[in-house]
Amino acid sequence: MNKDIKYFGIDISYLVFDVTDSEGNYYQFKNTISGFKKFVKQLDINSHCVMEATGYYHYQLAYYLQEEGVKVSVENPLSVKRFIQMKLSKIKTDKSDSKLICEYAKHVELKLWKGNSKHQLECLQMTRLLSVYTKQSTMLKNKLHGEAVLGNPSKVVVSSLKRNLKQVDKEMKMVEYKLLVLVKQAHQDVLTRLKSIPGIGPKTSLMLVVLTDGFDRFTSASELCSYAGLTPVIRQSGSSVKGRPRISKIRNQKLRNLLFMCSFNACKYNHACKAIYDRLVAKGKSKKLALIAVCNKLLKQAFAIAKSGLIYDNNYRSTLVKS
Repeated sequence: MNKDIKYFGIDISYLVFDVTDSEGNYYQFKNTISGFKKFVKQLDINSHCVMEATGYYHYQLAYYLQEEGVKVSVENPLSVKRFIQMKLSKIKTDKSDSKLICEYAKHVELKLWKGNSKHQLECLQMTRLLSVYTKQSTMLKNKLHGEAVLGNPSKVVVSSLKRNLKQVDKEMKMVEYKLLVLVKQAHQDVLTRLKSIPGIGPKTSLMLVVLTDGFDRFTSASELCSYAGLTPVIRQSGSSVKGRPRISKIRNQKLRNLLFMCSFNACKYNHACKAIYDRLVAKGKSKKLALIAVCNKLLKQAFAIAKSGLIYDNNYRSTLVKS
């Protein structure tokens, strides 16, 4: 804790945000631009604002503070929740939460929030929209199948479902095209080189670039694997508790699921991934664990290709780096 820094714990909701500073002062402001302006008047050069990642509600304030040159940290809600539970507080209000977030800020090492560029924000919005359309498409297809199973499906119902499915598919193709154009503007070179990795196709390479912001936000492959939740969590205590290592599932689920789907093809066509899979299965490890190891390897390959500027060589095998 730096005694010269004045921390501001912020609890954000849809309409307002509650603030408690390290001196115990409490404020409440509207979650609007006018409210942001009033809040900034309370800050100085030594101020450090800390908030939770609360869905979408924290973004506007975080970006506004960043543009104003204020230090901002956006913390994992689970970390804050565990800290609050540790305090055994019997009160659960927005005011008490802002106070405890301020206490949390004093006791942990905070990382400054970087945010995303306007380009990256638009890409992520398109990605989320594609996810919605994919779910809608699957739902409509399942409904069509269900109606067909009935034996005498209504022509009105089937016709309506097919029209909706056609429209959703049309929107998906349009958004996918716009996303590809947008990504190529900033990451054309990385996108091309990623597609040279066996097991990673055009759509996967596109999503990898979007979800990692062209790999620019990561300094090492291990940091990226941790972000994807592909690093093992060890569970041991004393002589009695010796749980099997498991991967962390509190990180980027979308990235992890994407890699898992790619791992099946990678086991067939990617020499390094196939070697890892075969070795682990031969040792008696489960096929799922072997596929997770393949995911880890794929991500490390993608990071290396993105950072090196080289095209992937499927016959190359490093004698220096262990897989």
